[in-house]
Amino acid sequence: MVDRLTLVIVVQSLILLWIGPACEASSLGLTVHVVPLQSDGGQWVRAHFTVIASNPCPPLIGLCTEGVNCTLHKAYSPFSGMKPGSGWCVRQWEQVVPSNYNSAISLNSRTTFYVSMKAGPHVRASSGKLNYPAYVALPPPIRARKNCPHFIQLSVKDLDGDRVQCRFAMEEKGECLNCTQHSFIELDKDTCALTFTGNAPIGQYSIYLMAEDYIPTPKVSQASESQPLGSVPVHLSLTVEQSSSSCIDEPVATGKTPRKQATFNVLPFEEVKFEADFMSQKESVSEIAVVGLPGLNKYGFTSIGAMAQLSMSWVRGENTLAPVLPICFVANSVSLQSEPRCVWLYQREMRTLPEGTELFCNKTEMTLALPVVSLSNINLSELQLNSPACPVILNDTHITAHIALDGCGTKAVHAGTELVYTNTLKSVRLSSMISRQPSLILPLACRIPAVRARGPNFNIAVPPTAFDNADVKIEFHLPGEGPLALYTSRPQFSSLGLLPGRLRRDSASASHIRTSLEKLGTRIKALDLHLLSNTTLERAELSIERCVRSETDDFAERDTILENGCKASNTTLEIRATSHARIFRLDLSNLFTVNNTMYVECEVDLCITFLPSLKCTTQCNRGLVNRATVGMRSKHFTLRSGPVSLVVTNPAPSTSAVTDASGQTGAPTTAAVEVTSTSSAPEQVSFMAAGLIFNIICIFLQHTFSH
Repeated sequence: MVDRLTLVIVVQSLILLWIGPACEASSLGLTVHVVPLQSDGGQWVRAHFTVIASNPCPPLIGLCTEGVNCTLHKAYSPFSGMKPGSGWCVRQWEQVVPSNYNSAISLNSRTTFYVSMKAGPHVRASSGKLNYPAYVALPPPIRARKNCPHFIQLSVKDLDGDRVQCRFAMEEKGECLNCTQHSFIELDKDTCALTFTGNAPIGQYSIYLMAEDYIPTPKVSQASESQPLGSVPVHLSLTVEQSSSSCIDEPVATGKTPRKQATFNVLPFEEVKFEADFMSQKESVSEIAVVGLPGLNKYGFTSIGAMAQLSMSWVRGENTLAPVLPICFVANSVSLQSEPRCVWLYQREMRTLPEGTELFCNKTEMTLALPVVSLSNINLSELQLNSPACPVILNDTHITAHIALDGCGTKAVHAGTELVYTNTLKSVRLSSMISRQPSLILPLACRIPAVRARGPNFNIAVPPTAFDNADVKIEFHLPGEGPLALYTSRPQFSSLGLLPGRLRRDSASASHIRTSLEKLGTRIKALDLHLLSNTTLERAELSIERCVRSETDDFAERDTILENGCKASNTTLEIRATSHARIFRLDLSNLFTVNNTMYVECEVDLCITFLPSLKCTTQCNRGLVNRATVGMRSKHFTLRSGPVSLVVTNPAPSTSAVTDASGQTGAPTTAAVEVTSTSSAPEQVSFMAAGLIFNIICIFLQHTFSH
């Protein structure tokens, strides 16, 4: 008589034999992160699935009925990559399933894979709490070259501090199908490190692993250790490609890239930002591929010469995600790939606040009232907001504070579908001495509820007052001079497309113009056009609709400098600066004018999008269309300079000189500004705020997550 487990394995194997070819061709990676449910003693778990599938990207259809027990993470811009093959994308969802779970899961007829996990329940004797299985970060699809050994270090975490081991999945245990171990893949079980020996034909291979957690024991007793507390699947793909260069030419992480397995502790509605910088001497980086958590925002990818960079940010909103969240990234070129690098975000647990704590929000400030009785053993004189300039008021019963939304260190962030203003009340000790006295961290937030739009996308409600006090000004400075000399003295230039239909000029690039001026009357060869905004909103963008130049103040005859993100000729280059400034270097060496002055007029928009993944800035050649109010709130400005001298009028030009009201021009480095502005922001969105105080963190001995 065949036992039930054997029968189940046989049936599953027959099913997978039928779907096997599709599975092998389309599954490029999988992890499952498990959170046991306390309500039923861990018999059921919330499983967080991350799957990498080959293109065309499959839809999240038919996985489960979305609701309380299932959430489909429908990313506006899913994680994706161009290499290997025809490319890939990431699909993510979370579902409540039995703690011991075996299932064949299909995204569509082409994308089917098998999942087997054993997640308990197991109550830990040391704490009486349910055990959390190991968490493994999933890297983008791995590429290696024939005859080039390649090292792959998996990044693992365990919330209980257990020892994590990895082993190959075994078909006889029903953990996989056709998962023969490859002779060219070696596994160090104790460190979860894989080594590709290089001795494999060109092709794509699947690697099936199980990650298991064990109660820490001395090495001498590990040989006879008991069964693991939990086993979770890890599927990887390895694409072996033809070697065309040295085995040591891969891109390497540099600059501000976080160290391997770095952990960022994240408070509620706190924003985490970091950069991934790579250097590749052999081939330019074509992409920095990322596999991360739902809601991660990727932006600002640049690849110039040997250097490449990508910025990433995430805001912790209300979510049901796992306590620890991995982000893995690699740099890909045509034939090379960097070593995968993974970092972790740790959602810090918060303690319950006492009754009577209140936070009120209005259009300009949030008001906090916190009972003193709740803060026993806390030194109240050490409490401070993000900015110490804003006072915290103490009396016998309450701590109160009036916290300006545009001051006091308050930050505006976008959490999913909402705009949130955040601040923190915390203990700040003047002494650097270590103290055993408890400290306080109290996150505060006023959030604007989401505004649902028609269709699959959703909007962030941006208040109509976002740009009430915003202004933009136009200035001219000699290269290396002015308030942003840090950026213009050694400029880094951004790529600007050429306006369609325009002929390229043969003049020298403005980056090589000789800018030294020796005597009065010398013709200026280059000027930097600065467009500067005073807004403090982090996600606000300054977009250029049009800039024109004329010899007369009536602009009867004009030449286009910029239009809809395009330059009119090669005599204009953009210099990278801050998010609220745009700088353009103008080559004047071949500009022939009757007068020695010129005037410039620019039309610009200050803009913030309703969707965090969208950008306001117009990109050249993406269609010269009117973008006003489509998915964004913006304010329009028309800026006109005074007369800008094209010759040296002072022996030593001053960066502070401006054209006065009478039109008398001083040094040609700064032009007077005449500003007229009209707002194109829609007015139908009302400001509604909800005050949120997230549970206190009382840190007695400053325990930090470091496993």
